[in-house]
Amino acid sequence: MAQQNYSCHYNESMGFFYNNTGAEDKWDKTQLILVQVVGSLFCFFILGANAMVIAAVITNKKFHFPFYYLLANLAASDFLAGIAYVYLMFNTGEVSRTLTVKGYYIRQGLLDVSLSASLSNLLMIALERYISVVNWNVHSNLTKRRVTLLIVLVWAVSIFMGAVPSLGWNCICNLSDCSQLAPIFSFFFSASNLLMFLIMVAIYMRIYAYVKRKTSMLMAHTKGSINRKRTPFKLIKTVMFVLGAFVICWTPGLVVLLLDGLNCKSCNVMKLKRWLLLLAVLNSVMNPCIYSYKDEEMWTTIKNLMCCVYDGTRRQRSTKANNRPHSSGQDVGNSQPPSEEMKNDDQGILKT
Repeated sequence: MAQQNYSCHYNESMGFFYNNTGAEDKWDKTQLILVQVVGSLFCFFILGANAMVIAAVITNKKFHFPFYYLLANLAASDFLAGIAYVYLMFNTGEVSRTLTVKGYYIRQGLLDVSLSASLSNLLMIALERYISVVNWNVHSNLTKRRVTLLIVLVWAVSIFMGAVPSLGWNCICNLSDCSQLAPIFSFFFSASNLLMFLIMVAIYMRIYAYVKRKTSMLMAHTKGSINRKRTPFKLIKTVMFVLGAFVICWTPGLVVLLLDGLNCKSCNVMKLKRWLLLLAVLNSVMNPCIYSYKDEEMWTTIKNLMCCVYDGTRRQRSTKANNRPHSSGQDVGNSQPPSEEMKNDDQGILKT
């Protein structure tokens, strides 16, 4: 049986692989600047807002429950997404053609890790909500050890997914299988993200349907006296808003990934990529806003943290301002004797 011999191209620049797929990633200068400016503003907000969410969960004991630990981990994945988007935006367009294979792995790896972390975190939050709903408690009975193991599992899976292309799941040695969107990745890897996404959405829909059905049954038996604030339904609504934002922001991009995986030459996926990227960035912007809007305690904690940061900065400024007159006063006091000596010297000069 004849064996096919494939030559590998590890030492080529990315321009070689873009030419191989025939993908044109030419950016209009105005469009590139617009995407970089808007994207950078989004990313600065993502970094600041998600850092505040993580700090709120750490500092407020009311958030020391499995749901909020996993929510903080989702904020951490959004924080990583902000870093990944900044790196991507300034290594795209014509610059992407000059990247080495290793540089491209880093660029795409950061994005894949953040996307996989978001998907995995949402899946773990779905699991935690399912456990709480089954027991009909606001918070699940997961121990801190189990939550820690879940968080470690999320990042282990995410890092593995980000590293898979560099570990061999690529088309460097078989150029006919290369994707247009990611010209050193294979078609199947591009489409696999959509499969994970669909599985996660299906699980969420099942959980939400179960919660709504159980809530309706309890409401019917208790004649409306049930307090929804003391049931898992309140937190489920927060999660559903987060999931809804994720679906809206990521579905177009994942559909384009699927079209690319199906090798659709007439779909013009490269032109859609730049705008779908901003839409994906918007998801990480929306998440901390949803946490704050749907959870009053979270918003109050974040406001207190911002006030503490502002007050600390103001105290430092006032301390510096108070120190300046004090030091200048000493300088004035010390400068008086020399002025008397200068007067005596002047008088001596006049006498001579």
